[in-house]
Amino acid sequence: QAPIKATCEDLSCKTGFPEDVHSAVVSRSVQGGQPLLNVRFRSCDRSKKIVFGSSEPADFGVGEDGVVYAERSFQLSAEPMEFIISAQDKETQEEWQMRVKLTPEPSSEQDQKKIEDIVFPWQQHKHSSPLKRQKRDWVIPPINLPENSRGPFPQELVRIRSDRDKSLSLRYSVTGPGADQPPTGIFIINPISGQLSVTKPLDREQIASFHLRAHAVDVNGNQVENPIDIVINVIDMNDNRPEFLHQVWNGTVPEGSKPGTYVMTVTAIDADDPNAQNGMLRYRILSQAPSSPSPNMFTINNETGDIITVAAGLDREKVQQYTLIIQATDMEGNPTYGLSNTATAVITVTDVNDNPPEFTAMTFYGEVPENRVDVIVANLTVTDKDQPHTPAWNALYRMTGGDPTGRFTILTDPNSNDGLVTVVKPIDFETNRMFVLTVAAENQVPLAKGIQHPPQSTATVSITVIDVNESPYFVPNPKLVRQEEGLLAGSMLTTFTAQDPDRYMQQTSLRYSKLSDPANWLKIDPVNGQITTTAVLDRESIYVQNNMYNATFLASDNGIPPMSGTGTLQIYLLDINDNAPQVNPKEATTCETLQPNAINITAVDPDIDPNAGPFAFELPDTPASIKRNWTIVRISGDHAQLSLRIRFLEAGIYDVPIVITDSGNPHASSTSVLKVKVCQCDINGDCTDVDRIVGAGLGTGAIIAILLCIIILLILVLMFVVWMKRRDKERQAKQLLIDPEDDVRDNILKYDEEGGGEEDQDYDLSQLQQPDTVEPDAIKPVGIRRLDERPIHAEPQYPVRSAAPHPGDIGDFINEGLKAADNDPTAPPYDSLLVFDYEGSGSTAGSLSSLNSSSSGGEQDYDYLNDWGPRFKKLADMYGGGDD
Repeated sequence: QAPIKATCEDLSCKTGFPEDVHSAVVSRSVQGGQPLLNVRFRSCDRSKKIVFGSSEPADFGVGEDGVVYAERSFQLSAEPMEFIISAQDKETQEEWQMRVKLTPEPSSEQDQKKIEDIVFPWQQHKHSSPLKRQKRDWVIPPINLPENSRGPFPQELVRIRSDRDKSLSLRYSVTGPGADQPPTGIFIINPISGQLSVTKPLDREQIASFHLRAHAVDVNGNQVENPIDIVINVIDMNDNRPEFLHQVWNGTVPEGSKPGTYVMTVTAIDADDPNAQNGMLRYRILSQAPSSPSPNMFTINNETGDIITVAAGLDREKVQQYTLIIQATDMEGNPTYGLSNTATAVITVTDVNDNPPEFTAMTFYGEVPENRVDVIVANLTVTDKDQPHTPAWNALYRMTGGDPTGRFTILTDPNSNDGLVTVVKPIDFETNRMFVLTVAAENQVPLAKGIQHPPQSTATVSITVIDVNESPYFVPNPKLVRQEEGLLAGSMLTTFTAQDPDRYMQQTSLRYSKLSDPANWLKIDPVNGQITTTAVLDRESIYVQNNMYNATFLASDNGIPPMSGTGTLQIYLLDINDNAPQVNPKEATTCETLQPNAINITAVDPDIDPNAGPFAFELPDTPASIKRNWTIVRISGDHAQLSLRIRFLEAGIYDVPIVITDSGNPHASSTSVLKVKVCQCDINGDCTDVDRIVGAGLGTGAIIAILLCIIILLILVLMFVVWMKRRDKERQAKQLLIDPEDDVRDNILKYDEEGGGEEDQDYDLSQLQQPDTVEPDAIKPVGIRRLDERPIHAEPQYPVRSAAPHPGDIGDFINEGLKAADNDPTAPPYDSLLVFDYEGSGSTAGSLSSLNSSSSGGEQDYDYLNDWGPRFKKLADMYGGGDD
């Protein structure tokens, strides 16, 4: 940006247009925000609050400090550009004007002129009218620097000097943020000349002003002037576009809203100075989609961003959503110089209840089988143009006629909004064959005001009842019959019949059967339902509760499908005197002396009044000892007391018969035997004869139980003894058995090898078998032997060893084997279970039979070995058989 090139002449203090024109020379290329000249007063009172203005606000602006700057970038033509600068007093409304002519400078003089010091040195004193200059040590002009300057840098701003620089050599410096404090290095000063310069472009949005302090010192560092504050204001340029807080704004408006209804507010911000045109925003709507019913359904307040409706006709059923493109422009909305940005406003039209539900048909039909409940018989369908699943769409159904007994209800399906006509009470076809219901449908919320529709819709529902085969039913159910007990088998008790409710079906008669008869006392005729007894009715039976016996019967028809019903017959049995009383308890204990010896007894009768108590107690006449030894006294209607008549009765068990008679008509009596145990007692009446008490106290059942326990215990002991003997026998048998690891019958014993040839390796392992599995000699053909067996002589015939399994006792098995070995001359003399093979011929070691003893045994005669029996025959053949 080029520096200020000229200043205006004095503004006249008189109102009206000036007679002359102030000319100023500026560079041809003018940048937006570039300061051009300063406006000042010379003779007017400077204490006034002056507001500056420009006749061309789009091109030129004037700051509060009087700096005239360019609002935009442009090129000056050869013709001068004129405009008017005005100044107005805010209090008196006085106005001053000056015409300014800008002329482009010659190119040869560009960048040759310096910044002029612009000050307001004159002040009006109260006591003198002339204007006088007040002496100052520092001459500091106000500094206003536009942001985003393009340089060149460093760019000179102002020269700081002191009046003492004529007599002293001074050094100038500046301090503060932007100089020696962060951000450092933005402003620098020539320490000799005092020229203050800026080193880089400024950004008002980061720092709007800088407060520096200038210092003047001599060469020795002594302060010669008081520091002075320098304020550098960064002039705002329109370098920031408006930015919306949200790129998409969402709002709602009810359908049918009147014009002027508030919808929403959109807001944009501008980083530029909000008090200048650069930061003053204006809003407008660029487009609306869809454009029905009107392309201008909404408007926006250009200053606040409030969106309101301007036209009627919002209908959610036609247009559910509008999309507006909102533009925000700074420079107070100037379309030429202002910067703009856009955002989207989405306005959703919310639903109101402006459409009632309407039935899709005037009459609906349905059918239901009789006696069925919780069955949906018809679906009522409605249409509603309002938004689904909202109170304005949800339908409520009610019946207005045709169901006086409340057999039906209508529920709403929350998904489909259909009305479900449901049966809640059973319907009898024989009573009602058809229902015609009148129903109405309305929404959960009332219709909006001003809607010209009826609030509800009505329809009729025709429901047909279907006849089905119903179950027969007994009348009455249950049926009560009063009957004396003791009714003999085969007697007719009553008739229990059922009725079929199906009057319009072609059915034959009903069939009866018994379903439940706990005591099996009854039977029913399958055709006529007559009930007869099959056993004697007994009120005292365990199946009778509170004199009542219950039996259940079944009645079945022959319909399609067959149906059946049950009925309960209750027989109240009246008591007769068919049970004699008995004594309780059956056993008692008393002392052998007269005192104390009373025994309390009770009479028990299964019958009830009047066939039970009070009872009569007496002792029989025979045997005579009963009345001689005992006496009985009744103490109440059911109780009596038995006691000794004599002073002493020997201890023992006595059977005392007692005759008990009830109060029935006729009377029933019985003779009950009371088993009385007489014992010796102490002074307290307790038995002391333990042996006799124990003996007396053991009844037949107790004795049998004791005997059973003794027998079981003896059996257990016997079984244990048998088991122990068997286990000992098994242990002894196991001790006789050879350890499997030492059993030579199942193992190959490896001895030291003596270096034989390959023929020694051809073993016939089939010979290593258990004795009971070895092939007997009788089966083995004569002359067939192992390949390595040395033939000595012709094979004689010997008794065949038994091939049968060895006996279970190992001792017997060993004896049998020993006997067989003694009778077999071919067996080795030391064991019948081991067979040693001939080592073959051709061995370099030669036969062991040719080895000579170190003694003179080689010349010994071994013929005497033949006398030792067959077990030593092989040894005799080896040593006494000659050269062979």
